[in-house]
Amino acid sequence: MNPVILVLGASGQIGTELTQKLRKIYGNTNVIASDIRKGSDEQMSSGPFEIIDATDKQTILETVIKYKVTQVYLLAAMLSATAEKMPQKAWNLNMNSLLAVLDLAKEKHIEQVYWPSSIAVFGPLTPKENTPQQTVMQPSTVYGISKVSGEFWCNYYHEKFGVDVRSLRYPGIISWKTKPGGGTTDYAVDIYFKALEEQKFECFLSENTRLPMMYMNDAVDATIQLMQAKPEDVKIRTAYNLSAIDFTPQEIAEEIKKHIPNFEISYNPDFRQAIADSWPSSIDDSEARKDWNWKHNFDLKSMTEDILNNLKEQ
Repeated sequence: MNPVILVLGASGQIGTELTQKLRKIYGNTNVIASDIRKGSDEQMSSGPFEIIDATDKQTILETVIKYKVTQVYLLAAMLSATAEKMPQKAWNLNMNSLLAVLDLAKEKHIEQVYWPSSIAVFGPLTPKENTPQQTVMQPSTVYGISKVSGEFWCNYYHEKFGVDVRSLRYPGIISWKTKPGGGTTDYAVDIYFKALEEQKFECFLSENTRLPMMYMNDAVDATIQLMQAKPEDVKIRTAYNLSAIDFTPQEIAEEIKKHIPNFEISYNPDFRQAIADSWPSSIDDSEARKDWNWKHNFDLKSMTEDILNNLKEQ
């Protein structure tokens, strides 16, 4: 039996591409996209779409009953840079949406929950290089605080009520289908657009700021792979470390110059520099690789080629 999936926050950076991939795998009518606003034309026309506030438990329940939903992917969130400007609003969205969905799973309305965590759970006291799965988590951002709290809520609902909830600590996610959405790693998305449009880019992080990153194709594959894993293979119910590549603004610029020789980058660090400095430069995701055979497909070179080729065709 195919699962019937509800994606909350389907119009965001990850949701846009994850929804389409899920529809390819499970069938268009089995994947209900939803967001607080309308989605892309492709999303709206390729399958069911509902306008839902992810903090509105009653509306989520009505949608679950209407479509006989078995899985919920909760992607609605306020990201790091935006959340710093609206702390209370970010906390309310990020926490209340999760608790609403976990409660629905506890009440047996849904069988499985996916909720993304982030490298934002780490902080200045966390080991910077090859950050281990179990380590110090003292985040210095509102987004990070909400993600640490969310991880422990997920584990609590699993331990206490048997809820099958699964989570990944995403690194910076890079894509070309949707423009940046308020994250600290978004420079690595915007840089490709600016390289093609203007041949120059002003980076809000310093040239040697190394951060863990991942191409969207790998992030989507990892998410689906985790949800398809046997319950007994999912041994971590807070969130799995997830990694693929790491690089600096200078390194991504050098890779782009191989395709666009006239490209120039300048640096003007802003408040996001402090956020980036509190995060790891590389991640140890050996637990994910061991438990459910995770492996990435894209490195910086192949990702850059794929993004620039796709943007040129648009």
